[in-house]
Parts: sequence; C-alpha cells; structure tokens
Amino acid sequence: MNRLPPVSRVGIVAKHRLREAAPHLADISAWLRQRGLQAVFETATAGLCASPCDWPVREREGLVREVDMVLVLGGDGTLLGMADRIAEAGVSIPILGINFGSLGFLTEVTLPELYPSLEAAVTGRASVEERLMLRSTTTRGASPPITHLGLNDVVITKTASRLIDLSVWVEEEFLTRVKGDGLIIATPTGSTAYNLAAGGPIVEPSVNALVITPIAPHTLTNRPIVVPSASSIRVQPLIEERDEVYVTFDGQAGYRLQSGDQIGVREAGTRLRLIRPSTRSYFEVLREKLKWGER
Repeated sequence: MNRLPPVSRVGIVAKHRLREAAPHLADISAWLRQRGLQAVFETATAGLCASPCDWPVREREGLVREVDMVLVLGGDGTLLGMADRIAEAGVSIPILGINFGSLGFLTEVTLPELYPSLEAAVTGRASVEERLMLRSTTTRGASPPITHLGLNDVVITKTASRLIDLSVWVEEEFLTRVKGDGLIIATPTGSTAYNLAAGGPIVEPSVNALVITPIAPHTLTNRPIVVPSASSIRVQPLIEERDEVYVTFDGQAGYRLQSGDQIGVREAGTRLRLIRPSTRSYFEVLREKLKWGER
C-alpha cells in the first residue's frame, strides 16, 4: 500500500436513483466547503439533491478528468462502473467507496465511517491499494479491434439453453476446449464476484494472477485454473447461426459476439487505486461477507 496525496477536488457519484443518498449529499457538500475543498457532482447524482446544486456538474466521463479523487455512494456495482471509466480516461485518480447496503468487497466503508474515512482521504492519511485491471480486445475480421478495460472480469456466456463451445489458449499454447454455459476470466479483485459463484478460487488482491473459470462445464474435469497476470489469454467461440453468445465486462457493459470473433484478455497497463481508510483487513471483509465460522 502507499499513501494518498492531499486532494482539493472531490468527485461525488451516487448509485442511480439512490434516494437514500439525498440527505447525505447536502451534508457532504457542507463538509467539503468548510474545509475549503471543491466538489464536482456527477449529473444524475446532482439530480438527487434536495436543492439545486451549486457545485460544478459533469457527466461521468468528464468528471474523472477534473477531480483528484472520486467518492462513490452505493455499492460495488457503482464503484465498478466508475473504475472502468477512470481506466478508459487514462487517469489515475483513486476511489473511496461508501456502502449503502451490507458491507461490500470494494465499497467496504459503512455510513457511520463516512466522515472519518473522507477526512483520512482528503488529508493524505489514507492508504491506497493498487488493483490489477484487464484489457479485453475482440478481433472481428478486418474491422478495427474492439477494446474494453475492466476491474473484475471478462465473461463469455450465452442466453439460450444450448451449450456453447469455447477454445482457450494461454500464451499461444492451447489450454482446453470448454463446452458449457460460458467462461470467466477474472482478476484477484473479481475472484469474489461471478468467479466465486461459478466455483472459482478466491485470490488475495495483491497476487499477480488471473483466474480462468468455466461456467457449468459439460465435462466435470474442466476446472478453474490460475495463471500469471502477465499471461495473454485468447478465447475462440464456435458460434452457429442460432447461437446467441455475449461478452460482458464487470457486468456493466457488453455486446453480442459474431462467428469468427476472437477475444484476447491480458493485464491492463493501468491499475485501479482503491482507498482503504479503515483498519478492516481483506480477510476480515471475507469473514464478514461470506459468514465464515458461523453456524
């Protein structure tokens, strides 16, 4: 971990239509103003405010270019959406996530911890973790490659009940052929998301690795495998005329694949900077979220 330099401009982004955030937005604005700091509100978030917003208002893509850090109010999905936008913008601003529900793997700060955590962040006392991200590239004939950055995972899956057929290579060496519901390529951060639900392993976030996990494979000997994060992974779906196969990124975006498409996945050149102001360790979060040791 490293330390966060002091900040002067804080981007504020709430989960879409999170009405519970409205009273907190006014309080956060007042808190920042008292300390001589500037807020920049995401457009939809400004719409949640009880009174007209007197701070700058920007769309998410523009907001990340104008602030020193982003304060996310919501859950892990909201933070993932902002993480992807920060990476796509090519900036390196950190994120502090405040959870409005149960404790999140990424938004692990609870509402009672909001102001102590924000104080630690803006004064530079908070620790920052760097989390590995993925770059996915879809090659489609002579068309320009389609690229996308993500924090959690790249998932290739289907919509109908038919099996899909996927051939997988690692570093240009053939790994396996998977017939099933799909395939997940996850970072350590994403190992506790869809990967975990599909039976993949939990990987501690500081480990430089990627996880390749089949989804409901027809052959039970197809098991998850962990490879070095520097590995280049390539997936070739066998798509027939009536198949509907999709690739998605962090569950936030995606598109339908066509016959002949190939998906390349590797570690991105950028990493997410995640503010960790609390004393709660990663293993404590695991125990609390997964209810380990409880009867």
